[in-house]
Amino acid sequence: MKYDLYNDDLLNICKTAPVSDLNELCEDIRSFIVEKVSRTGGHVSSNLGIVELTVALMRTFNCPKDRIIYDVGHQTYVHKILTGRAAGFDTLRQYGGMSGFPKSRESAFDAYDTGHSSTSVSAAYGMAVARDISGEDYNVVAVIGDGSFTNGTVYEALNNIGANQTNVNIVLNDNGMSISHNVGALSKYLNKVRSSQKYDQAKVSVKSALDNVPFIGRPITKGLRSSKQKIKYSVLGEEGHLIEDLGIKYFGPVDGYDIRQMSDILKAAAEYDGPTLIHVITVKGKGYKWSEKYPRKFHGIGPFDIETGEELKKSTSPSYSKVFGETLTALADKDDKIVAIAAAMGTATGLIPFYEAHTDRYFDVGIAEEHAVVFAAGLAKAGMKPVVAIYSSFLQRAFDYIIEDVALQDLHVVFAVDRAGLVGADGETHHGQFDLSYLSMIPGMTVLAPADGNQLAEMLEFAVDMDGPVAIRYPRGSSEGDHLRLRRFRGANSTISEGRDVTILAVGAMLDEAIRAAEILKASGLDTGVVNVAVVKPLDTTWAALDTGLVVTVEDNVFSGGFGESFGAANSDASYDIINIAIPDRFIPHGDIPSLRKECGIDAESIVRKVQERLERKA
Repeated sequence: MKYDLYNDDLLNICKTAPVSDLNELCEDIRSFIVEKVSRTGGHVSSNLGIVELTVALMRTFNCPKDRIIYDVGHQTYVHKILTGRAAGFDTLRQYGGMSGFPKSRESAFDAYDTGHSSTSVSAAYGMAVARDISGEDYNVVAVIGDGSFTNGTVYEALNNIGANQTNVNIVLNDNGMSISHNVGALSKYLNKVRSSQKYDQAKVSVKSALDNVPFIGRPITKGLRSSKQKIKYSVLGEEGHLIEDLGIKYFGPVDGYDIRQMSDILKAAAEYDGPTLIHVITVKGKGYKWSEKYPRKFHGIGPFDIETGEELKKSTSPSYSKVFGETLTALADKDDKIVAIAAAMGTATGLIPFYEAHTDRYFDVGIAEEHAVVFAAGLAKAGMKPVVAIYSSFLQRAFDYIIEDVALQDLHVVFAVDRAGLVGADGETHHGQFDLSYLSMIPGMTVLAPADGNQLAEMLEFAVDMDGPVAIRYPRGSSEGDHLRLRRFRGANSTISEGRDVTILAVGAMLDEAIRAAEILKASGLDTGVVNVAVVKPLDTTWAALDTGLVVTVEDNVFSGGFGESFGAANSDASYDIINIAIPDRFIPHGDIPSLRKECGIDAESIVRKVQERLERKA
């Protein structure tokens, strides 16, 4: 490597070095990212695609005085390297290590914490208005991908920005993908602008020809500048002026690997009096052959072999997402009313088999979770059986629509709530620690939680034939369970064993921890039983009669509004004592699942300790 990424003043280099040297810096950064992430796992494709753009941003703007907000934030590895955090990549996304997302507590260069998509433009607008009210002088830049641009929040922000003519610079990082390939009319619009070189070629050709005409050429060129919008619209057609019709100055499309061109245009945008959008064309996974070939796979990947691109650790059992997708596909083979809906996460939620088998009944609506839910409501109202597959923390965005459009009409929509509970390395913004709370509070909602892949498949078969709204929440990763095979799910909970001293009620995937805790407690002389809580809502009314001394509820959800709180309220007059074990009332950092469960006090050893402490106090 030419540059020492750990010690060189990279920000100063970005501003002062010739472009030829910056191209070498970009290659060093790419090599560094591939090497480090191959050991820790992380987001590869999005970061490799944005190296030159990030360097150009640092060359143009004066950070941290100028504020750069990265939408979603998983593409900020380059930003972190350039702002002095290369050493943190040895612990990237590991427990106690550096986050894979922007964190203002981590660095003053991280202007805004992100993790979900489509928020950067609104946040940038807010910062810019605060700047203007305070009479301060700094630039505000939102860097947003074309996938995030499909979300309605972006257009709510653009509407205000354009109307108020606030100085905000929006950089559209257009690589044609979010995690899956982008879909919809907006994607087609951007593709048209992206691929159309007619306008730029015509503009250059006309200017070159006129400049060579003696005496009158240059004055004509200047006169044409005032008519450039008409030329642009006549070449690109009606679709070519969406952004400028909103009152936002459009620059582009720009080559995302030409640092000089990007720097010039970013400088021009920063000096423009009013809002701007700089349309930059990039390639996801740029510079590493395996990520360029398989950008979905390398969007988020575990440790991998650099030479082959293969992950080093692969589970021998199918993931919950894979079980869900294959089961739903098989059910749809027999029922032509089943429809699957994804929100730019069809691959991640396991729906590719469904898409391949039932293309006409598969709908990827893009990053538009709110629309996905209301769309499902319309389908259900017209007699279909929509199944909406969305990550737990992303489904939060559609909470109002679940209530108003689905539950209020008692519509039969099945919510496949993927990545419930603790998800690991992505951290606070991705943990599904609230879904039991926000779903269980909705009247008429049935909430199910499988303990393993077999139970998930049975629940899904059960759910598609139910009435009314139903949610099945399940975790990320392997669907294999360490417990004995449960009897077939038919809409009820299962008693694994009975205990006179202690009974542990384990919600869904917490069953493994509960069984291990029960084994430890039995070895200490306590007669301990375990119940698989597969149905969280409606609450089981038979538990009031449990013949046991102590009931312990265990869930990978916060206590407030969760299963334990509901159970305690419903059985406060029961003869047994109650302990509720849940995720603490705070946001949980990133790390491996065993470490996070231990930190939260929901692992087997913590369950045992809390039971023993309660019994000792009681004695």
